[in-house]
Amino acid sequence: MGLFLLFLHSTLRKEPVFNDELPSRILCGTVSIKPNVKEFTETSAIFEDGTVFEAIDYVIFATGYGYAYPFLDDSIIKSRNNEVTLFKGIFPPFLEKPTLAVIGLVQSLGAAIPTADLQARWAVKVFANSCTLPTTNEMMDDIEEKMGKKLKWFGQSQTLQTDYITYMDELGSFIGAKPNIPWLFLTDPQLALEVYFGPCSPYQFRLMGPGKWDGARNAILTQWDRTLKPTRTRAVSEAKRPQPFYNLLKILLFPVLLLAVLLAFH
Repeated sequence: MGLFLLFLHSTLRKEPVFNDELPSRILCGTVSIKPNVKEFTETSAIFEDGTVFEAIDYVIFATGYGYAYPFLDDSIIKSRNNEVTLFKGIFPPFLEKPTLAVIGLVQSLGAAIPTADLQARWAVKVFANSCTLPTTNEMMDDIEEKMGKKLKWFGQSQTLQTDYITYMDELGSFIGAKPNIPWLFLTDPQLALEVYFGPCSPYQFRLMGPGKWDGARNAILTQWDRTLKPTRTRAVSEAKRPQPFYNLLKILLFPVLLLAVLLAFH
């Protein structure tokens, strides 16, 4: 039986799922990569480049899947054109009162559990009436803007893909959990440098706001130690090497950061 892939879109237009075996199968010829199908015959497929794939046993139309919520009215989550219309991917904008939050219905380009955790922390604040949602019109304007950006990046697909860092910062802003970088540079420069130039780890959304964790600072400052530990199979002594370039960079960055802080509080 012959196997083939159809590449109908540009790189970011779909969410591909690759198996570790795929590259080797392509190299040995088990999987053939072809352009769009022009037409089918009884046992073959003719592609737009004129090539023909003979003796086909099966054709699998990998057209994706739809989102269904049989326990809810369709208009609650899909208020128009069968599109998921949720404010920040969480709140239905047309409910009379914010009594429903959808947690985890995003395809974050990052870790799923920290994303759902921050969603839940915001939802709890809304349910407790300690955080107010915008008006319906404002929520729909935000949804329109987000859909326009997704259309630009992903085309006419009902993707739920979301940029991880941007999304986490947005959610954190609603509950005061987004790190205040200028304030950190004034009060804790070491932590500020690690947060600003280091990885966007979930710990930084536990530095302040509801759910604040006293161990978040130490977890951020030692995250590279835990990352590298499993890769070291034997203990070796390491002499500290001078880092003149890093020290010079810190000296040069200080006036720039000071100016940024002054402008932020102006």
